[in-house]
Amino acid sequence: MLKRLFPDRFALLRTFITIFISMSFLLRFTFLVWNFSQTDTSFFKLGNTFLIGFLFDIGTVSFFAIPYCIYILLIPTRWHGSLIDRAITYFGYTLGLFILIFSFFAEITFWMEFKNRFNFIAVDYLIYSNEVIKNINESYPIPLTIIAIVAILFAFIRITNKKGVFVKTFNNTTSFKSKLFPSMVFIGIALYSTFFVSNQGAEQFENRFNNELSKTGIYSFFAAFRNNELPYREFYQTIDDQEAFKLVNKELSNGEHILALNSYRKDIDSLNVAIKMDSLALEKQTDSLNIDKDVNETIEGNSILRYISNSDSIHKPLHPNVIFICIESLSGKYLDTFGSGLNITPTIDSLAQNSLFFSNLYATGTRTVRGMEAITLSIPPTPGRSIVKRENNQDLFTIGEVFKAQGYERNFFYGGDGYFDNMNTYFGGNGFNIIDRGRGFLIDDSIETTRINIEDSEVTFENAWGVCDGDVYNKVLKMADTTFSKGKPFFNFIMTTSNHRPYTYPDDTIDIPSGTGRHGAVKYTDYAIKKFLKEAETKPWYANTVFVIMADHCAASAGKWDLDVMNYHIPALMFNTPIITPQKVDKLCSQIDVFPTLFELLHWDYSSNLFGKDILKMNPDDERAFISNYRKLGLLKDDKLMVLGDQKKASFYQWNEEDNSLVPLPMDEEFLKETTSYYQVADYLYRNNGLKLNE
Repeated sequence: MLKRLFPDRFALLRTFITIFISMSFLLRFTFLVWNFSQTDTSFFKLGNTFLIGFLFDIGTVSFFAIPYCIYILLIPTRWHGSLIDRAITYFGYTLGLFILIFSFFAEITFWMEFKNRFNFIAVDYLIYSNEVIKNINESYPIPLTIIAIVAILFAFIRITNKKGVFVKTFNNTTSFKSKLFPSMVFIGIALYSTFFVSNQGAEQFENRFNNELSKTGIYSFFAAFRNNELPYREFYQTIDDQEAFKLVNKELSNGEHILALNSYRKDIDSLNVAIKMDSLALEKQTDSLNIDKDVNETIEGNSILRYISNSDSIHKPLHPNVIFICIESLSGKYLDTFGSGLNITPTIDSLAQNSLFFSNLYATGTRTVRGMEAITLSIPPTPGRSIVKRENNQDLFTIGEVFKAQGYERNFFYGGDGYFDNMNTYFGGNGFNIIDRGRGFLIDDSIETTRINIEDSEVTFENAWGVCDGDVYNKVLKMADTTFSKGKPFFNFIMTTSNHRPYTYPDDTIDIPSGTGRHGAVKYTDYAIKKFLKEAETKPWYANTVFVIMADHCAASAGKWDLDVMNYHIPALMFNTPIITPQKVDKLCSQIDVFPTLFELLHWDYSSNLFGKDILKMNPDDERAFISNYRKLGLLKDDKLMVLGDQKKASFYQWNEEDNSLVPLPMDEEFLKETTSYYQVADYLYRNNGLKLNE
């Protein structure tokens, strides 16, 4: 029956489909064994996982089938087996198998790093192929991998030939009519998969690993390519905008001395009546906000812009230098302070005992650009791509603007080429000078910024992601000396790279050989910080410099749950200068809160478009953390987690810190409304230019 429906002219296509389904099943089974303990292996759940996976495999392979089906329909029967038919068929079959085998190998390496099928990260990696290819080459045995791919490819071709599949394909008289039905079947499946099936349709389980196993990697890749941005209103639950802004502004009050502009007024007189402040404070606020009538009418009250006063007759503003070290992938679990017992972060562990140490702080996302977004914009994560990588991300109100108003020079340091992940365009377009291993130019030539290169003579070690942390710190020291000599305070934002695959670093620095794994990279990262601080102590600017250290995200965020809470737990601390009283702060907080806390410690008055709060002034009701991946948006309060999904769904959980488990709870409508308001307002402000500076 099957042969009658799919005649001999389709013999090669039947073989290709069999190989695809078999390899996809094998890959799915491999991932299951790999993460067996974290997967729901109950009979029905596991059976449904593989059944859904099979259906997605059929949909995926139909896209491979379409070009060949069209070719089969177009070529006349009398040309079957001709030289041109054989050439095209052999080439197409070989290319199809190569793509199939290569993608499966790529999925394995991607799974090793992220415990996910292909997603938007894989799409981004296509854009920054130079760094990615170098990273792969330094991390994996590429020659052996290529040999394996080629060997498997020729083995399949040999088996196909030995079974006489090519003979059946070429030696037949299948008519156009007989070829039409099977061709329409594959085209129909492909069209149905395009218009009526979403990659999210595979996510039928509470267990994240089951959801990932049920997907097909190639299909997931193209789904991510099509949906790299997720407009909040289209995909997530919403409430009335005015209600959302009202809730957020209420949460942002936090007991601070805030003169709120929750709704703009059309003239200064009505503003004066509304907020009832004295003329001096009013002049100070209106000057800093530079209110414009046309802008007021456009925004129509949807704003979080407010004035924060931290100074008084006793507490005068202070202006120490600020050096911020953003450490690549430093999970809290690596610190002995958090009970790791690994002894690979002695410097940071020691600093934690002599710093303002935030022990209960969480990253907002899973990538460096998401951490940069949270830190610089002090904003909850918006779904899809980070604002750092989006268009219209220049001239925004960032923490850099607060430093600028206080007279600081602002510098962004990166050991690689800041073209990667759009970092230079973002930081340069928001007033920072760029210091990187720049071999190219800014993406947008219209950006007015200073770009300084880390020269070859300043490099002692370099890998795919850039120069080692030690070389970056040496450049920071030089730049700090130069700025200090001008009598100007500086804010230096340093993004490290050494704690990233391939985990290579200079020899003879630590007792773990370079390139042997994450633990060595973490220990070198810690070593480089120690050496940097020791050298900084010899500088005349050291005594008047605050150091802030925090991770951008954890080393791995994927776990059993869509949002695995402990995989967002990162260290953060401030130290040096008399304004910082060493203490351990156990309050639940987020990356977005660190710099608003520092501004309070420095007694700065400033206009704020930031969502972050002063951690030290938080009461128990204020404590919260935002965690997300590119699709799921979470709000953590106490031991409760609300998760917003991109199909206008929401889930509510009890988080058990002991085993990092999530237990479903009945929906809490007030908590849901609060969570929705934060994310809705953040997305609204970005899309309606509410994060822009007022000219």
